[in-house]
Amino acid sequence: MPPPVPPPTWPDSLAGRFVVFDGPDGSGKSTQFHRFSHWCSDRGLGVCEVREPGGTYIGERIRELLLDPTVTEELHVRCEMLLFMASRAQLISQRIIPAVAAGQLVLADRFISSTLAYQGTAGGLSIPEILAVGEVAVGGAAACWPDLTVVFDVDEATAAARLSPLLDRMEQKGAAYHRRVRAGYLAQAAADPERYLVIDARAEPDAVFKRLLDGLVKRDWQSNPIEQ
Repeated sequence: MPPPVPPPTWPDSLAGRFVVFDGPDGSGKSTQFHRFSHWCSDRGLGVCEVREPGGTYIGERIRELLLDPTVTEELHVRCEMLLFMASRAQLISQRIIPAVAAGQLVLADRFISSTLAYQGTAGGLSIPEILAVGEVAVGGAAACWPDLTVVFDVDEATAAARLSPLLDRMEQKGAAYHRRVRAGYLAQAAADPERYLVIDARAEPDAVFKRLLDGLVKRDWQSNPIEQ
């Protein structure tokens, strides 16, 4: 009789998972996103990188509209939310579901957590309303929700110091707005600690990356089986 197959070990247990990196503008999440993606690839794990809004031809066209700082017409927050959701629906169908089915680790730079923080807590839309639209966007009964959302948390001063002077439309919304965004992320994490991981991202990138790996390896991926 052949020996039993050992259970997958870290980071092999991330195969077929869907992990989101999120946080306020200036949190450094994109730096950690690309670093972690390369770290996983170097260890033989297939990685599918996606970003929001965008990640598909249709999504990238929506992104141009949403982030264009030259757009002078005020974009109503409800329209803003629906555009993000439209990009997300295309991304789920075209990129995320096939990659998860193929056993790849899907890493997303932002997801519904961003909409909840920006258009919800900061923008004033109700959280249940956003989640109801989100259910449609991610596929209803066959929904593809993240296994884990990593929130890179920074204070307002640190975030502002890291931003490029060439701000996009969302980054231009002012200090009070971004203060509410941060509060929104922390509220989400407090409400669902099993599916959120908060990383103190105020330090230098190497220290933040170590905190990220330490936080991820402590997650009990083995007892949280992939839903088929």
